[in-house]
Amino acid sequence: MELGLNGKVAIITGGSKGIGLATAVLLAAEGAEVAIVAREQESLNRAAEHIKEQTGKEPLVISADVSIPEDAQRAVAETVERFGGVNILVNNAGTSAARPFEEVDADAWTADLDLKLLGAVQFSRAVLPYMRRAGSGAIVNVTAIGGKTPSASSLPTSVSRAAGLALTKAMSKDLAPERIRVNAVCIGLIRSAQIERMWQAKAPELSWDDFAADPRHGIPLGRIGRAQEAANVIGFLVSEAASFVTGTAVNIDGGISAVL
Repeated sequence: MELGLNGKVAIITGGSKGIGLATAVLLAAEGAEVAIVAREQESLNRAAEHIKEQTGKEPLVISADVSIPEDAQRAVAETVERFGGVNILVNNAGTSAARPFEEVDADAWTADLDLKLLGAVQFSRAVLPYMRRAGSGAIVNVTAIGGKTPSASSLPTSVSRAAGLALTKAMSKDLAPERIRVNAVCIGLIRSAQIERMWQAKAPELSWDDFAADPRHGIPLGRIGRAQEAANVIGFLVSEAASFVTGTAVNIDGGISAVL
C-alpha cells in the first residue's frame, strides 16, 4: 500500500524511545522528514543514530518539555526552519501515572494533565498555521485503553487519556473543513521500558517471549504487542491511505479492551 508520505514533514513528541521512535523510523522509511522531540538529549542522540542507520535519513532532534508552551512553539519553529513546514503531528509524549484516587495530590493532577493533555493542545495549536498553509494535515494523539475503560487505581493517567479522546473528537469536527484530520490510538500492553521493568520485577526467571505470552495478561491475541505494531497503525492514520478517516480512536491492545 502506498502511504503517500514522501516529502511530508512530521513532528513526533516522545520520539526518542518506544512507540515514538518506532513511528519515526517508519515515517522516515516512507520518505517523510522527521523531527523527534523529547527531554533527554542523550536519548535523542541515540534515537537519531538509530533512525539514520535504519532509513538513511537525518532526523531533526529537539530537546523540549512538551508541557511548556514556549518549548512547543520553539520545537515547531525549528522544524519549519529545517524542513519548510509541518504536515504530520504525533502527540506521543507521556508516562504512566497510576495510583488510587486518594493518593493523587493536586501537583500530580496538574503535572499529568500538563504533559498528556495540554502538551497535545499546545503542539496542535503550534502546527495548525503550517497545516493550513499546506492545505491539509494529520494529527494522531497517542492515548491508552484506560481512557475508554478506566480501572481502579488508574489515576490520574486514565482521566488525562479520556480527556485526550474528547480533545481528538472535538478537534476533528473543528478542523475537518480544512482537511486536517485528527485521530487517536489507544494503547494496551506494548513492549516498552516500563513493561520490561514489570517483567524484571514480576518474572525475571522467564524469557521475554515467555513473559509476553503469559496468559495471566489476559490478552486475547496471546501476547504483549510490539512498538512496531503500534507504529504501523499510526503510520496508516497519518497517511493518504486514511484520507477519509478522522475523529476515531483505534485500540492497539491485542483485543483486551471491553469496548470498541
